[in-house]
Order: sequence, then C-alpha cells, then structure tokens
Amino acid sequence: MIDYDGRRFRKEGADGAPVAVYRQQGDVVWTEVSGGDVLRCAVTGLRDEGGTLHMGYTIVLDSGEVICGHTVNTPEIGDDGRIRLCERWERYGPHAATGTSYLEEVRELR
Repeated sequence: MIDYDGRRFRKEGADGAPVAVYRQQGDVVWTEVSGGDVLRCAVTGLRDEGGTLHMGYTIVLDSGEVICGHTVNTPEIGDDGRIRLCERWERYGPHAATGTSYLEEVRELR
C-alpha cells in the first residue's frame, strides 16, 4: 500500500510550478500549497486499498475567486519508483468544469 506521507508532487511538466508536500495519517491524506496566482489551496481526502486518493479541494486565487471541487487521483508507479498521479477532477459552481491532469512526484527540487 502506498504511503504518501512526505511525498512531494507538482503538475507534470511544470518545473516552476508550486510543489505540494503530502501528509498522511492512517488513510487520511492532505496537502496545502500556494504559489503563482494561488494564494492558498487545501486538499483533503482518503486513500483506498489500491492507493487511489478520493479528495475534496478549495483554491483561493489572488483575484479573490474561490474554487471548490473534488478529485480522484490514481497512482502509477514508474520504473524509477516515483509515483505519477492521474488526476480526474471536477469543479463546482461558477467555475464548473471537468478534466484530467497529471501530478509527478518530485524527489529533488531544482
């Protein structure tokens, strides 16, 4: 079973993007991140038996907008042991949208 505690992730292919440090207690997983136009982003949820994360999030942008949604992140383990998360997300309210993103595990900050 995947232990996410202390692992760091950022949007795939975005070397300058903020890095989120994941924390875990039992099956509860959370992270907070900020940077760029994001004043604060909080993500909290549960890890299932296969390591998939089922999470809710709130993002506060520097424009004053607040975005809320949920995401299901399915892990893929690379040949080098790093985790890549396939993130299927949905936003609610005036920012309603759905999509798929990828998060890559970061072992060293450049």
